[in-house]
Amino acid sequence: MIRDKAYTVMFSAGEASGDQHAANMFLELKKQTPNVAAIGMGGAKMRQAGVDTRIDSSAIAVIGLIEVLKHYSEIKAALKGMKQIICSDKPDLLICVDYKEFNLKLAQYAKKQGVKVLFYVSPQVWAWRPGRVKTYGKAIDMMAVIFPFETAYYDAENVPVAYVGHPSVDKVHPKHSKADALKLFQLDAARPVVGLLPGSRYNEIKRLLPVMLEAAEKLAVTHPELQYILPQADSIADENIAPFLAETALPIKIIKHQPYDVIQCCDAVMTASGTASLEVALLQIPMVIVYKLSWLTYLLGRLLVKIPFIGLPNIIAEKGIVKELIQHDVNAGALAAEIDKLLFDAPYRQTMLQALGRVKQKLGPSGGSKNMADLAVKLLLKS
Repeated sequence: MIRDKAYTVMFSAGEASGDQHAANMFLELKKQTPNVAAIGMGGAKMRQAGVDTRIDSSAIAVIGLIEVLKHYSEIKAALKGMKQIICSDKPDLLICVDYKEFNLKLAQYAKKQGVKVLFYVSPQVWAWRPGRVKTYGKAIDMMAVIFPFETAYYDAENVPVAYVGHPSVDKVHPKHSKADALKLFQLDAARPVVGLLPGSRYNEIKRLLPVMLEAAEKLAVTHPELQYILPQADSIADENIAPFLAETALPIKIIKHQPYDVIQCCDAVMTASGTASLEVALLQIPMVIVYKLSWLTYLLGRLLVKIPFIGLPNIIAEKGIVKELIQHDVNAGALAAEIDKLLFDAPYRQTMLQALGRVKQKLGPSGGSKNMADLAVKLLLKS
């Protein structure tokens, strides 16, 4: 029986979003398997959930070719450490959460050691390099995908796959009502609130926060009544954002540990691309998406990526419902103009709100973390 036997599950999460997903999944897994222990690589959320995180992922939470090369030695050391843990602890199951290339190498090694592998969050084979499906299929026992359209790619190659739902649907729930949150953050309910979401990685902060602040300063000239709030990601230290905030005279409210309460207070948001844009969509807040990488990473992406959008709300909607400012188009003037339109052009705002409602409906009901735990239990029981 699953409840009677002791199991060791190993998690590998390399970024802030993966850290949260793994933590939520482990909490669900413990409900079904009280004797389960978890080890591996992750961050604060996993530690809070009870995972023995022997390798901290904060130093390797980077995106882009140039960024990966800069941190290559740390990434290589983390991979070596994770392989050693597989050999020493012999886990019953390895659960790789996102962080694709690193986790593929780890999965391939684990498979050779006879360890079952559950991969959570598929690489974006629908965007580029669909041939990776076969490569991943040889290294895993099950691929858990978070978008319903992804299963077809794995079914076509006879790779075991399960749609578990998007984890953000589970977790994007404010703790307070909007009225209470506005009071809590000392915001004036009669004045519009603009949210700044510059990302959960330091490289994103460096590239996006200065232009977001400059856009806010432009808006403040024409709309002095606006208020500004920034939910600081748990993965970002105070010293990572303080130098940028020191450059502006605007009163920017910085709030920690309450991202969804902050977002629901906003009337419009400027956000980094990625999971954050989907969370804003789930909370039904009009937004503009900004995306900027090193020039070399961007050029390589232009050559490889075959889809017309980079923002998850647009990808799910299969059309451009949210304006994307990419690379050279990321400038304060364009950003301020789009926020102005979202706040004060009523028909434009309403059109986006209706489209965001359809995105939320497409993602379906909650239950992703529980579905993942169910999958893990099946693999643990499988001989």
